[in-house]
Amino acid sequence: MGGLRKLTASFVVSGPCGVAVRDRLKHLTPQDERVLRAVGAHQGALASRDLKTRCVDGLEHGAQRWASRKRELTALSSSRIAGAITKATHDQWALARRCQAAHIRNLDAGIKTLRHRLSLPFGEKGTKRVAGGYRSKSEWFRKSRRLAMLEARHAAAVADWQAGRVRVVRGGKRLLNTRHHLTEARLTEDEWRERWEAERWFLAADGESGKRFGNETIRVTPDGEVSIKLPVPLALLANARHGRYIFTGRIGFAHRRAEWADRIEANRAVAYRIHLDTDRGRWYLTASWQRPVIQTIPLETARARGMIGVDTNADHFAAYRLDRHGNPVGEPHRFGYDLSGSAGHRDAQIRHALTRLINWAVRVGVAAIGIEDLDFTAEKTREKHGRRKRFRQLISGIPTGKLKARLVSMAAEQGLSIVAVDPAYTSRWGAQHWQKPLTTPRRKMSRHDAAGIAIGRRALGHPVRRRTAPPPHDRSDRAGHRTAQAEPGDRGRKGTRPPTTDRHPGEPPPSGKRKRDPSASNTVRDAPSTHRWVQDSLMHTG
Repeated sequence: MGGLRKLTASFVVSGPCGVAVRDRLKHLTPQDERVLRAVGAHQGALASRDLKTRCVDGLEHGAQRWASRKRELTALSSSRIAGAITKATHDQWALARRCQAAHIRNLDAGIKTLRHRLSLPFGEKGTKRVAGGYRSKSEWFRKSRRLAMLEARHAAAVADWQAGRVRVVRGGKRLLNTRHHLTEARLTEDEWRERWEAERWFLAADGESGKRFGNETIRVTPDGEVSIKLPVPLALLANARHGRYIFTGRIGFAHRRAEWADRIEANRAVAYRIHLDTDRGRWYLTASWQRPVIQTIPLETARARGMIGVDTNADHFAAYRLDRHGNPVGEPHRFGYDLSGSAGHRDAQIRHALTRLINWAVRVGVAAIGIEDLDFTAEKTREKHGRRKRFRQLISGIPTGKLKARLVSMAAEQGLSIVAVDPAYTSRWGAQHWQKPLTTPRRKMSRHDAAGIAIGRRALGHPVRRRTAPPPHDRSDRAGHRTAQAEPGDRGRKGTRPPTTDRHPGEPPPSGKRKRDPSASNTVRDAPSTHRWVQDSLMHTG
């Protein structure tokens, strides 16, 4: 046990801090679409220019430089649009810095692994925790070349980090590289160009509390009328007062409409974003707003009605319900999904599986769902797993970040809490202690189902194994019960075993005789005896 790492304590995950709903802008006229394209292209060019300026400033940027950039953009648009563009620019630059730091950590891990394996003799076996030496001289040579390449990349990345240089592509690096692989992407040059331009448009506005309907730039009335404040160079396209353009299309917001309507009628801040889906040729409007910080319930309250332990896998969730004592209840459940295909298809699959999981949790009456606090950042490296390409693809395909965010958001709407647990040894210990005992001719327990039980027990604060070590003394009355299935207050401790007779074991019988005479012996003797033996009370003589 000394080689096992220390487990981190379980905790209740904080609830969502924001809401976003989306609906389609229908019945737009050709003039409406021309205005949207013109505004998006104009503000997109300003956003690209501002991002370039921010990247050039690097670490030398300050509040005065920010104000100067905003003044320059205000003359070409408006004060509110300039504020939204500069804020989006800073968010994008900060995201690039975080990705750069993660890339450096990934390179560090790969370099450390390569140096260790190159220092070992050929063919030396590794352990479960540390990889061994390489198999041949040719493999050793190739890995030494890769080490030199990673060290060069690491030096360049560290230099960029120290200088504050980031590399950002508005529209996305993946879409930019698709331009050179149009045949594989099944796109024509015109289709790619349309998608590229749409991704680089900027049609967004931050909410403002106290302003009419919560947003002065993009305004949506309670009856669904959408209007936009045009930038100064495009003010001639306005069809309403104060340089506004009102669209003929209406918005509905079938989902969360009441919550959205309450906010805009109270003039509370609501941010909007308009974008074009080039594949479908449809325009969509997304509304988002912040929520007050939700106080998480205490961990003991989340455990009061039991728990559902969920094991996350590449193609399904393996879930098992446990009562508050850690006992499995009912049968294992599986909620499958398919992570192949487009990003929209994968997202829909995850959402559908989580919906079924949460609905089941509501039906059985638990208050929380236990799930592993997964983070495969250090597990995806090519150097750590070597030839295990299939395994690297497997763990890379699990959308842990998106999964946790979506699960927390969807569970909060149903009044459920999420308890995150340490993922260490859950699959191994679950299979060791729970898979075989729960397998019956009618119940097939998999390793993933057993891991769900281990996760649920850890979320409830119980050890994974079914029973604790046996008591150190000869009687359980001295050291307590062996079982760890229930809390101490739920079942009383065993008292002294009551005597089998009506007297104390140390007292003599009242009549001096036993209650029942011994039965006759079946042993064959030479002469049958008619004498009946009666046991007298024990007398101490001497």
